[in-house]
Formats: sequence, C-alpha cells, structure tokens
Amino acid sequence: MRTIVVTGASGGIGRAVALRFLDIGWNVALLARRRSLLDEIAAGRPAALALAADVTDAAAVEAAFDAAAERFGRIDVLFNNAGIFGPIGAVDQIEPDDWRRVVEVNLTGMFLCARAAFGRMRRQSPRGGRIINNGSVSAQVPRPGSAGYTATKHAVTGLTKALALDGRDLDIAAGQIDIGNVRTDMLEAVAARLRAENPDAPPPAMMEMADVVEAVVYMAGLPLSANVLQMTVMATKMPLVGRG
Repeated sequence: MRTIVVTGASGGIGRAVALRFLDIGWNVALLARRRSLLDEIAAGRPAALALAADVTDAAAVEAAFDAAAERFGRIDVLFNNAGIFGPIGAVDQIEPDDWRRVVEVNLTGMFLCARAAFGRMRRQSPRGGRIINNGSVSAQVPRPGSAGYTATKHAVTGLTKALALDGRDLDIAAGQIDIGNVRTDMLEAVAARLRAENPDAPPPAMMEMADVVEAVVYMAGLPLSANVLQMTVMATKMPLVGRG
C-alpha cells in the first residue's frame, strides 16, 4: 500500500485530497495544526494517521514525518498543500508582520515539508518518491491586493524546479499544481471581500473540488519515470488568459 503525506489536511483542498486517497486505498498521513479536525477525518480509518504540526516549526515537521515513516514504513508522495492568503490590500497597506506570516507558511513551511520528505525518500528502500507542491494560478498572474500570496507562490515555482533538479538522480520527482478558482472557504472569503469593494462586479467563475482532486490523483499515480512538472487546473471561464 502506498503512502501520501498531505499538509493542510484539516480543510479545503487538503481535506478533499486526503479523503480521496483514503477512498482509493492509500495510507494517508494528515498534517495540520488543528488536531481535532484531523481526528475527525482519521476516525475509524486505520490507514489514516493524524499529525498535528505547524509547518513553520522545523522540529515539529521532522517529528511528524518521522511518525508517518514509522507508522507506514515509507513515504511515497508528499502533497505540499498548506498555505494562507493573508490580508488583502495594496502593498503599502500590508503590515510587515502579515507579510512575514504569509512567507513563513507558504514558502518556509513548504520548504521544510519538502526537505523532510526529500530526505526520507532518498534514504528509504526502495529509494525515491514524489513531491507535489500546491502552487496557485497566482504563481503565474496575481489577484489585486495579494503581494504576499503572489510573491510566495512565484517562489514556490522556483522551489519546485529546484526540487525536480535535485531529485533527478535520486528517483525523486517533483511537480506543481496551479489551481484557479476551486470552490473553497478561502476563495469564497476572497470573493466576498472583492464584492464588498465592488458590488457590481460579476461573481468569479468557480470549478468543483472533485476535478482538482482527480488531477492530484493523476500526478501522484504516475511512475517515477514520468513527471508533471507544472499543471494548471482552472475554472474554464476565469479570466486567467487574454487581454483586458
């Protein structure tokens, strides 16, 4: 049985991905800060392991990955998903502490989890594994008022490419999924704030969670001889491309 670690597994995309992998017969290590929400997912599921950890805490991340490897024997895939949006505003309206928090979670946290997975994948037998970073279409083009989120997601693209290069001779594949406008609580909150600023704006086009989840399943299921370096899954009618 293959094993995936899912960060940010307590809600949104992470929760949906974790549940789907449990349904298709994988071992799933669920990592997030809120233990009670992870326990709800893991209850009655012997293939699920709840791991409460803050992804910005290096020692907590290492301990969580140790626990996952000890319980399941190996780590085949990391879905590196934990992230936050942060306050919306023009760059001069963003407090430095808010900027630092977004960078810590979205970039440093992703680095720490990738580092933990990479180290175990190169040492386990048989060697290798796959890291899937959750980027965002903000890794390609920004939303208004999202300097912190956009900057970190662009940085994640660089991290993904570095991981793919570093893992090439170690049988470790790394790729990124950029998701645009999936129906989640985070996106609904962003849309509500944008509507408050402009009540006449049309509602954003959204897609269903199941379509994103199946894209992650596809990426995770590839043999290590094949890799999706970067995939964009988006609501068809969202204005990601085109001229205004």
